[in-house]
Amino acid sequence: MMIQMRTILDVADNSGARKISCIHAVGNQVGRFATLGDIITANVKEAAPDGAVKKGQVVKAVIVRTR
Repeated sequence: MMIQMRTILDVADNSGARKISCIHAVGNQVGRFATLGDIITANVKEAAPDGAVKKGQVVKAVIVRTR
C-alpha cells in the first residue's frame, strides 16, 4: 500500500501520538508516495494528554505496517 500526503495513520509506539497525517515522504525518488520502511514527515492530529508529543507537532515516522 502506498502512503500519500494527507493520509491519516495510526501510531504504533509509545510516544503519545495516536493519529498522524503524512505531509512529506523523506528521501523518496518520487517524493509523493511512501511504502513500507520509508521515513515520512508527519503532523500529529490526535495525541494522549500525558504523551511526549502534542497535537500539531511535526514529527518524523517510519512506516512499519500497512493493510
